[in-house]
Order: sequence, then C-alpha cells, then structure tokens
Amino acid sequence: MRLLGAIAVTALVLSGQTAVAAPAAVQPDPLLAFLEDPGTADVVKAARAREAKTRARVLSAAKPGYTYAEREPASVRGRNDNPWAAESTDFRRHRSAVFTGSLLADPTMPVVGEFTEPNDTQPTASDSGVGTARRAIRTTGQIAGADQDFYKLRGAGLTTIATLTAGSDLDTVLTVFDAAGKEIAANDSVGLSTDASLEIELAAGADFFVRVTGAGNTAGAYELTLAAGEGKGDKDFFAVDLKAGDVIGASVTGAARRVVVHDIRAREVMGSRQDFSGVYPKESPLPGGGNAVTDYVAPYDGRYYVGVEDGAGRYELTVQAFRPGSEKAGLQTVFVDFNGALVDTSVWGVPGEKQLSPLSKFLENWGLTAADENAVVSVAFDTVRENLALHGRFGVRLLNSRDHADPWGQKNVSRLVIGGTIAESGVPTVAIAQTIDPGNFGHEETAMVQLDLLSAPAGPGVSLNTYIRPESDKVKFVGRALGNIAAHELGHLSGSWHQHQFNAHDTLMDQGGNAAAMFAVGADAIGGNADDTDMDFGEDHFVPNEGFTGIEDAVSRTRWGYSTIR
Repeated sequence: MRLLGAIAVTALVLSGQTAVAAPAAVQPDPLLAFLEDPGTADVVKAARAREAKTRARVLSAAKPGYTYAEREPASVRGRNDNPWAAESTDFRRHRSAVFTGSLLADPTMPVVGEFTEPNDTQPTASDSGVGTARRAIRTTGQIAGADQDFYKLRGAGLTTIATLTAGSDLDTVLTVFDAAGKEIAANDSVGLSTDASLEIELAAGADFFVRVTGAGNTAGAYELTLAAGEGKGDKDFFAVDLKAGDVIGASVTGAARRVVVHDIRAREVMGSRQDFSGVYPKESPLPGGGNAVTDYVAPYDGRYYVGVEDGAGRYELTVQAFRPGSEKAGLQTVFVDFNGALVDTSVWGVPGEKQLSPLSKFLENWGLTAADENAVVSVAFDTVRENLALHGRFGVRLLNSRDHADPWGQKNVSRLVIGGTIAESGVPTVAIAQTIDPGNFGHEETAMVQLDLLSAPAGPGVSLNTYIRPESDKVKFVGRALGNIAAHELGHLSGSWHQHQFNAHDTLMDQGGNAAAMFAVGADAIGGNADDTDMDFGEDHFVPNEGFTGIEDAVSRTRWGYSTIR
C-alpha cells in the first residue's frame, strides 16, 4: 500500500520556538511506531525491510525435536476443526513440536486457470461464474505496468474478494463496481502486506465487476479468490498445555495460509496470515519464516489451542514454548532519559547516531518554563511507573535522568528517550520502539518519544496544545501524556502489538491516529482537568489494519515480559 507518498515528503517540525524543515526521512515500520496518521505509511517498504530481518532470524532458529502427525485421515474433514475437538498432544513434556498434517480442499472452491486477455475493461471482463455456475473460485493473473484485470460475478449476499501476492513485486488494489460502472468498494492492503481483501454484501441477482490493479505502477503475479457465502474449508487444531507466563510462537509452512491461537476458553487470541517475525529482536527464540506466524503469552496454567486453515495439501506447523526472558536474565533496568541523548537510529533504518534535544527545549512550546521541568518529569515518570506496576507484579527497575546516573550501555539496560525531533532523528513518527518482543528476550534496546509534533501549535490532533485551555493544569496534562506514550513503547518492548484505536475501549496499546484517547482528555476534549481519564494496558481487539484477528491481552504480555517470578 502506498498512500500519497506522505512519508517521503519533507515535514515541518518545531524545535524550541523555531520551525525547522526536516530532511526527507525513511519509512518507520508501522508495527513499531506511534504514527500521527497510520494511513500515510508505506507498508510495502516497511514489509520489504522486515523480510530481510526475518530471513536472518530463520537461519539461526532452533528446530523442534518432537514431531506429531495429525490423526485425522487425509481424506476426512471435521474431526479436529475447532478447539473443542483439538487433538491432544504431548506438548507439555516437549515444549517444542512440529505438527504435520494435511488440509482438504474446499469442494465449493475450484482452482481455475488464468483467464484469457484482454480483460482490462468492464465490457471485456472475464466471467468468473461465481454466483451463477459456482459458489467460489481461486485463480491467478498477471499485472504488467498500467494493466488492469476485470472479473464478472453475480451477487449472492456476503462475498469475499482477496488477492495473494507472495513472491511478487505487485502491490494489489481491489475495486468493485456495479453494472453501471459505479465504484462501490475498494481496498489496497491486508494488514501490512501487498495483498488486498474485501468482504462486501452484493445484491442477489445483480452483476458486479472486480478490478485488480497495481498500486504505484507495481507489476507482477497474483492469486485471486472470489467467494460468495460460507465455504467448506478444512481446519486442524492441536491442544498445547501451557504454564502461566509461557511464551509461544507458531509458524506454518506448506499448504496452510493461516495460523491461529485460542485460549483456555476457546477465544481467538491471535490469528495471522502474515510473517511479521522480522520485528522480533535477534535474541528472541520464537519461530518465523512461514506463510503465517503468531505468538501468545499464556496468562494462566491450562490447555490452549493452535490451529491452521486456508489451504489444500500438506503443511508443517512449528510451535515452541519458552519462559519469559527476564526469568533467566534477571531484573531489567529501563532508563527514562529526559536530558537528550545520542541515539543509534540505524535500528530504524537511518544510518549513524543522532543527537536528540532534551525535554527542556520544548517546555515553552506548551506555555511552560524551566521552573516547571522538574514537575513535568515527575508526572511523566510516575505515569510510566503506574502503567507498568500491573497489579503488584512489578518486575522492572525504572530509573530516570534527573535522579540517576545514565546506565545505558550496561548489560540488561534498555532506555526510553523523551526528546528530540524528526529533523534530528530522521525517523518520521511521534514515537517508536526498536522491536516488538513477546517474552522480552532483548534487554538492551531503545525506544523514543519525539516532541516536535507533540509541541506544535494548536490545531493538529497529535499536538498537546490542541487540548490546552486557560484552565488546564498543563504540567499534569503534558507529563501524563508523555508518560502514556512512553508506556505504549515499553509495551512493544515487552511484547504487545497495536490494538483498535477507534472502538469504545481505549487502552495504552491503541494504534496512533486517535491521539486524544492516548492523551486521556476525556469527553470534553480538554486536557488537564477533572474530566481526564486514566489509560492502562488491557484486553482489546487487535487493530484491523495490521492484519491480525482476535483479542490481545496486553496486561499479561507486559506483566510477564517484565516479570522475574518463576
């Protein structure tokens, strides 16, 4: 997906009271960043960078010694298709396994060869037969340059339209038109990938046309699925017994395209069709490199379920469980630096080390003075501490640059820098973490919260000044907002992904784009008064635009990520 090329343009940022034109910057990985507007991210560029890291991790990954072969015969479906029917395994003893099996093809979805060109206009559209001769099809095609392919189908209620572009340079865009040529729906991304997908109600009996094109003149091969109504695709589930705090990763290769974890109540807690393991730190032992990857931190002792689906043929599912990294490495130190710092920005794709300005340089932008700095630091630091305390399971040593010597560079020390600008770092985001680390295996990492957009003049939703009024307690509001964003980035370093920022449940792991919620301004949209809310880690749905499904428990991920309790 490439939207407007927005990340490549020059940004206007503020350092103190002086406007500074930022140089063209790299694309930060949206999975790691708290962006002003996630919709502007070039997810294709980020995905390509992630792929290189994934390949390096896979080469060094340990392979399980225990193999479990699916008991359901290859010609049978339905015996292990849900968590309650999952096959029991000896995973508790081995804690690492390769599950082998096969998925039966959906008999209502034939595979059809590539349609004959030309089909680049609505009148010359290829007739898919969906809605007339068949329920669904899966076919392939090619886009060359400014080419486009049209497919005709008959409306039959809820219809799924999806592309798969694995191994191709094509970044697909899907558009649906009615018979009169009016556009009724479009999509250009599935999560952080070059695939596209739509689920849409199409009026029964009416003709519709699906167009496949390449974003930004990209070209290459694609696979297209057109499906009306419910299919009969095969699924396989396997039971894995875990202890509270166990960190599991799953990666599937072969025919299966989706992997999912369900908890002890059979709720879906993470489903995925993508391999995002390139955002794990190099120290993480979690598996990757498959068609789809998922991870999970078990909050309780009990039986959990890992499943595969969407495919036809043989697959191998690798599932591995580990204890959190802090249980072996010991108590971790997180140093919160308000004094400005020299940061190695190469971890985000910007070569070299960059000097970031201290918090003190931005105070006047919020109408504060040097005399307020101590109070702002206290509120921000206390907010981080309160957010990480997690019901008494406090397993991290928090230090700050006002009260403690800088321990950065020592073993088991990560840092969070609050200061600097996009112009200084070259990283165009409000905040960003070095990795997402389920289980917290990387203990010497960096995150940063930059202050230029946050201290810009009132107007943009991401500026704290937009919510400040004469009656606002500015010290309290600014300090708490900085503390919340800092905790969000520490949530990534301890293993949490982004959650849905536009539903009714606001949490610290909400994706960027709804800054007012992260700033906790309350219903009156004024910061620093009695209406302000308290943001915490919590359970919420994964944000849809990053391609994951299910409910994430960020409390357990953060608690166990920083816990030293065995």
